[in-house]
Amino acid sequence: MISAYFARYSYILYFSCFFLLSCHAPQRVDMMVINGKIYTVDSAFRTVEAMAVKNGIIIATGSTLDIQTQYKADSTVDAKGKVVYPGFIDAHAHFVGYGRSLFEVNLFDCNDWDEAVARVAEFAKNHPNEKWIRGRGWDQNKFPNAAYPDNKTLNVLFPTTPVLLQRVDGHAAIANATALDMAGVAASTKLIGGEVVLAAGKPTGLLIDNAVDLVSSIIPQAQLPDYEKWLTAAQKNCFAQGLTSITDCGLPYYDVAMVDNLQQNGKLQMRLYVMLSDDATTYKQYMRVRAAALACNNPTVAKRYVGNGPYKTDKLYVKGIKAYADGALGSRGACLLQHYSDKPGWGGFLLSSPQHYDSLAQQLINTDFQLCTHAIGDSGNRMVLNVYKKYLNGTNDKRWRIEHAQVVNPADFNAFGESSIIPSVQPTHATSDMHWAIHRLGDERIKGAYAYKQLLAQNGWLPLGTDFPVEDISPFKTFYAAVARTNANGYPKGGFQRENALTRRETLQGMTIWAARAGFMEQEIGSIEVGKKADFVMLDKDLMMVPSNEILGVKVLSTWVGGRKVN
Repeated sequence: MISAYFARYSYILYFSCFFLLSCHAPQRVDMMVINGKIYTVDSAFRTVEAMAVKNGIIIATGSTLDIQTQYKADSTVDAKGKVVYPGFIDAHAHFVGYGRSLFEVNLFDCNDWDEAVARVAEFAKNHPNEKWIRGRGWDQNKFPNAAYPDNKTLNVLFPTTPVLLQRVDGHAAIANATALDMAGVAASTKLIGGEVVLAAGKPTGLLIDNAVDLVSSIIPQAQLPDYEKWLTAAQKNCFAQGLTSITDCGLPYYDVAMVDNLQQNGKLQMRLYVMLSDDATTYKQYMRVRAAALACNNPTVAKRYVGNGPYKTDKLYVKGIKAYADGALGSRGACLLQHYSDKPGWGGFLLSSPQHYDSLAQQLINTDFQLCTHAIGDSGNRMVLNVYKKYLNGTNDKRWRIEHAQVVNPADFNAFGESSIIPSVQPTHATSDMHWAIHRLGDERIKGAYAYKQLLAQNGWLPLGTDFPVEDISPFKTFYAAVARTNANGYPKGGFQRENALTRRETLQGMTIWAARAGFMEQEIGSIEVGKKADFVMLDKDLMMVPSNEILGVKVLSTWVGGRKVN
C-alpha cells in the first residue's frame, strides 16, 4: 500500500513538473541581442540590456537574464557591453540624387573654378562614352573673392558634349554653350523664380534656381539598371553610417517607380519615406497611371502614389508632396524680407507665385497627403507659414512641414506652434554656412537663423536630417553640429550661436523617433520597443557619454534592418 502510494505520488509530481516546465518553455525567436546598453528612445528614454526579435519585429526587451530565460534564439548577438541605438533616420535628404552623384563628377571642396574644371576634364577622360557630363558640389563661397564662375573654359574643352555642373545646394548650376543650345536657353529667356545670368548681353552659363531645370529637364531619362547601380551604392554607404531610413524630399513619379521596383525585387533594403515633386509633369503621370489602372480594374495599382491616397509597402511610404518656396542662401536665391546685407537692392525671389502655394494647400488640406515646403529666407518662411495657417486652422495632426526653416523673423516663430507646423532642420547647415551667412544677413537677422532650440520649443519635437548630398551623409556630423555648434576643427570657440544648441537627448530623438514621427512612422520605427521593426545600430562608443571632441570618431560596428544584418 505504501509503495503504491509513493509510486502514484511520484507520477503526479512528475507530470506536474512536466506541465509547469512545458508552460514556461523558452519561446523560439529568430534572434536576440544580449549584454548591451540599448537606448530604447521610448517615452521614458529607458535603457535595457537585451531584446528578442521574431519575423523582423521586436517582441521583447529587458535584462539579459530575462530575455535568455524566456526566449531561445536561432542567432544570438552578444553586444559585449557596446551601445545600441534605434537605426538612425535622416528626416531630410535626397537619396536618389545622392546615388546618382556617386557616378558624376565630384566637385565638393574645390578651392577654385580651375580645380573644378580639371576634375571635369579628368572625369571625361575616364568616361569617354558619356553623352552628358554632370557634376555637383562647387561652391563659389570657397573661391577667391567668392566670385561666380562662367562656362568659358568648358566651352573650349567640350565644344560638342553637353555639360551641367550643379552648385553644392542644387539651386544653381553652370552649363556649357552646347547644353544651353540644346535646351534653347538664350539671352532672351525669361522665367519666374529663376535667372539666366548674362554678361555683355550673353549667357555666362550660370543658371539660378528654376533656370537649372531648363537644362536638366532635357537630359535623357535613366533606366532601371542605372537606378540599381546608383541606389545600391548609396544604400551601402548609408548602412555603413548606421542609417536605416531616409526621407527623400521631392521625387518625380518615375524615380519612385524605380525605387519601388528595386525594393519589391529585394535589391534595395533601405526604408524610404518619399515626398513627391510638386511639378506638372509628375501630376500628369499620376493621373495617367491612375486612369490606366482604373481602366484595367486594378485597384492596387490605382492607389499607387496618388490614386486614392498615400502608397505604402514594408519599405516605402509615399505620403508627402514637396514644394519649393524659394532658393538657397548661398546662391542668394533665398527670399528675404529685407535686402541682402552683401548685395544691396536684391532680396531674392519666390520660385512660384503666392497663389500657387495657396492652391496647393487648398488641394491637399482634405487629403491624407502631407504638404512639405522648402523655405530658406525669412520672407519665404513667412509666406509659407501664412498659407499653412489659413488652411490648418489651429492645432492639428496634419504634420505639414517646412523644410529647413533656415531664417525666421522673430515675429514668426510662434506660428509654428500655433498651427502645429513642423520645422524640419539640418544641423550641419549651420556649421557649413556660418562662415558667410552673417555677411548675407547682417548681425541682427542672423540671430533668427539656424535657431533650432527656438524651433524645438514650438511643438516640443524637431526632426533632424542632413540634406545630403548637399551635406555629408554622416549622422555623427549631424549629432556633433547640433550639440557642439562648431565645425570639425572646433571653430568657433564656444560654438556658433550656442544658445540654439540641442542637448544630446534631443539630438538623438531628432535622429530617431522624431524623424520617424515627421513621416508618420513612429508606430513602426524610431525606437526599440515591442511591436516595432528591428532596425538598430551598434556603435563602438556611446554618443550620450563620449567627450564632444570624440563624437566624429565614433564608429558603426553593425547595422540591422528588420532584424537582418546589412552592414
